[in-house]
Amino acid sequence: MRYVGIDPSLASTGLVILDEGGQVIESVSLKAGKEDDPLRFMKLSKRIRKHLIPATDRVLIEGFSFGSRGAGVSKMFGIGWTIRIMLEEEHFKWTEAAPTTVKKFASNKGNAKKEDLVLPVYKKWGFESSSNDITDAFIMAKMAWGMYNPDELLEYEKEVLKKIKKP
Repeated sequence: MRYVGIDPSLASTGLVILDEGGQVIESVSLKAGKEDDPLRFMKLSKRIRKHLIPATDRVLIEGFSFGSRGAGVSKMFGIGWTIRIMLEEEHFKWTEAAPTTVKKFASNKGNAKKEDLVLPVYKKWGFESSSNDITDAFIMAKMAWGMYNPDELLEYEKEVLKKIKKP
């Protein structure tokens, strides 16, 4: 089995894949491109698909940030739904985690800022990236891995995962 975290974003989408032991086997930032919408959403979804294996992958994607504002919000929903449609059509085992849940799993603080996750992620797992999207994708991959390996989790991590459907 492989454990996949996906952090959809307008600038770039973070994708991290862990092996059965919870070690990183792939960490990549995928750009959405410059095509007109929805074509660029579809192309991004196809780029993500090339990295995935339906039979073995357990995917956790970051849920929508319903409190976000601005012109980019509708595009974020477009990207997010296009990826979810691809996951369904290709018969992946997937689920989503709210942004606050991802932050809580990494830092035990659901209201942590993205930049405040860098140090806890490094201290906890020795992982670092210059991209917040990759860091978030790594956390989600660790969450997916933790659902199948709960003995190695801290108590608050187990509590966080109880609120999420297993992919």
